[in-house]
This record gives sequence, structure tokens and C-alpha cells, in this order.
Amino acid sequence: MNLLKRIRTPFRYVFFNATFFIIGLNLLVFLLTNTLGRLGNYLALNVVLVHEYKMYWQFLTYMFVHGDFSHLFFNMLGLFFFGLAVEQTLGSKEFLLIYFLSGIFCGIASYYFYLFSGAYFVFLLGASGAINSLLLAYAVIFPRNRIYLMGILPIPAPLLVAIYAGIEIANQLLTLQNGVAHMTHLAGFAIAWLYFIVRMGINP
Repeated sequence: MNLLKRIRTPFRYVFFNATFFIIGLNLLVFLLTNTLGRLGNYLALNVVLVHEYKMYWQFLTYMFVHGDFSHLFFNMLGLFFFGLAVEQTLGSKEFLLIYFLSGIFCGIASYYFYLFSGAYFVFLLGASGAINSLLLAYAVIFPRNRIYLMGILPIPAPLLVAIYAGIEIANQLLTLQNGVAHMTHLAGFAIAWLYFIVRMGINP
């Protein structure tokens, strides 16, 4: 009980635009990896490099590596809209905790999935898992807010999460080799769900 109480001890509220710092860091890494081509191989998450060469930093750094500009743009767009709202509500410290905790555990979950499925040559990259955690957090904090899909169709935030999760489950089951880390995306939802139960004492 004392441990749970300590886990749920809230941070003192502070706000220092951590969302923009993370976006800036993603942009910097994108420029560096496009300038120094092999750098991406050391930062993206790969089973062989972690298991054989002990590159454990990849569980963190993969979140900042993106394959192309569109990958970067849509991830940063999601981080801007959902991350900023979550940060303003929970505070920068809580935002950073959920973002990096989710990202790291998404990397760990994906590592074991790739390890046991034999996907040794896959490189996991991108912030999608952590951003999915923020999307679920947004839906929990703002359950009545509507998100305009494609800028046109208004969908309640919790319903959008449910639809998106259903699509990811279907894609994971039906299309295992299309290059999209569906398991990582699903892990992002699962970790945020557990985060709210354990850390916040809220059942999403």
C-alpha cells in the first residue's frame, strides 16, 4: 500500500513546453540521420544489435529516428495536438514521464515480439508508440472532445482510440510483413491504459 501511495504521489505542477523540445529534438535527429546515413542504424532499434552488441540505448533513441519526412511530419503533428494538450493539463513532468515510459516500454515489447517471431533484420523507428499513449491519455482527459478526421468528420476522442486500436489489431493479425509496427502501436495504448490505472488511480 505504501508503494502504491508513493507511485501515485503527484508532481508539483510545472509547464515548460516540453512538447516543443521533443519536437525540436526529433527534427535535429532527422537532419543528422539524413546527413550521416549510418547513424540511423545505431539509433533505431534492432534485435541483433541489442542482443549481440549490447546497444541498449536503442530502447530510447529509436523514438527519435524517422524513415522519411512524411513519417516525421505526421508523428510530430500528433505530438503537437495531443501532447501539448496533455502536457498543459497534467504538467510537463507528468507528460515527460508518460511519454518516455511509454516509448521505452513500447520498444521493449517490440524487441521481444521481433525476437520471438524471428524478425531479426527489422529496424524499429519512430515515436508512434509513445504518441499513441498520448492519444489515449487525451481521450481519457478530454472524453467529450471531438477530433476531426481528415479535418472533416468529427469523432469523439474515445471512439477514435477504439476504432484505431481495432484497425491496428486487424492489421497485426492479417498483414504481418507490411513494414508498419502495429504491435508497437498497440503497446502504446496498453501502456497508457496501465499508466492511468497504476499511476493516476483512474480506470480508462
